[in-house]
Amino acid sequence: MTTDVLPLLPTDSDHALLLGRIWDPRFGGPRVATVHGDTVYDLTSVTGTVSELLERPDHVEVVRRAVAGEPSWRTRDVLEASLAQDLTRPHLLAPVDLQVVKACGVTFVDSMIERVIEERVGGDPARAAEVRALIAEAVGSSISAVRPGTPEALRAKSVLREQGLWSQYLEVGIGPDPEVFTKAPVLSSVGLGAGVGIPHASKWNNPEPELVLIVDSRGGVVGATLGNDVNLRDIEGRSALLLGKAKDNNASSALGPFIRLFDGEFTLDTLRDEEILLHVSGPDGFHMEGRNSLSRISRPFEELVRATIGDHHQYPDGFALYTGTLFAPTTDRDEPGQGFTHKTGDLVQVHSAHLGTLVNTVAAAEDLPRWTFGLGELLRYLAGGAATRA
Repeated sequence: MTTDVLPLLPTDSDHALLLGRIWDPRFGGPRVATVHGDTVYDLTSVTGTVSELLERPDHVEVVRRAVAGEPSWRTRDVLEASLAQDLTRPHLLAPVDLQVVKACGVTFVDSMIERVIEERVGGDPARAAEVRALIAEAVGSSISAVRPGTPEALRAKSVLREQGLWSQYLEVGIGPDPEVFTKAPVLSSVGLGAGVGIPHASKWNNPEPELVLIVDSRGGVVGATLGNDVNLRDIEGRSALLLGKAKDNNASSALGPFIRLFDGEFTLDTLRDEEILLHVSGPDGFHMEGRNSLSRISRPFEELVRATIGDHHQYPDGFALYTGTLFAPTTDRDEPGQGFTHKTGDLVQVHSAHLGTLVNTVAAAEDLPRWTFGLGELLRYLAGGAATRA
């Protein structure tokens, strides 16, 4: 795998606190690590998991102090091994471990309309263009200014019902409550360079470039990373009750390359206007670019976090929260009117200036390496003295 379109590290990486996980075959398990320039430092002697570290009130200082020690790996070597999918060398994993992987959907008006289309056509891409034109004529552009849950949103709901265009996606798009679902089991996400999985059954699917917030058990947002919330449009389009089948498959959650910690200079406010770019390169010579402009999100980040954690639901090890995407591809890849769908071998790059670039290749979920390192394996590894291995 090669990537020469977008840089892997943040543009201001010299000032960034980057936290990740590295699988080093010498240890037979994951190592908590931080990147500083061209060197990577092992934090496993201080903390066994990323989750444990982020629960500490001094986690920023712990990471800063680590660079005074001896480095364990070279950044370039780890990145190269990750992109090459060389499992015999130290390589990156998804940067979260015990955190539950949650997701918010339909948080942008543009993607909301595409979800309505999926539902209307029952997952048939050939009918999508016709329904897209119908909705555009009925709704117009005024709905993009509607704030979810407001009186204006209620009036919009009434008009859409009268025109026979109401849908469950519009309910979560402009209604009082956002959609929140569990994207992936703990420890099942993949990181930089890994394959992302599309099941053989899906014939209409796409990447979803997203900002992913990293939240501790108290509901505090402590950092962020990039994510690809792989989406099966035909499966979910058949029925919203198939959301689990459409969203949670082998290697369907990609995160990384690192968590960037909030440190006073880099904050949640920094990300409110972040541009997340997408670049897809296919083995057939196809190229597609996209953009997820976070300034256009319809609900504040804080509202999405409150909808996920509170008196109604707790996460003792924290959680990672996909925040949704503006991007919904309508570009035809093969036949006119058929829209975009992935092909095996597609190179997918998700990039932002402050978070770097997440790179993955598309493969059939059934053909990718099986997920075998779960909670039991992690507990055995940590109980076996992972912190003292060197």
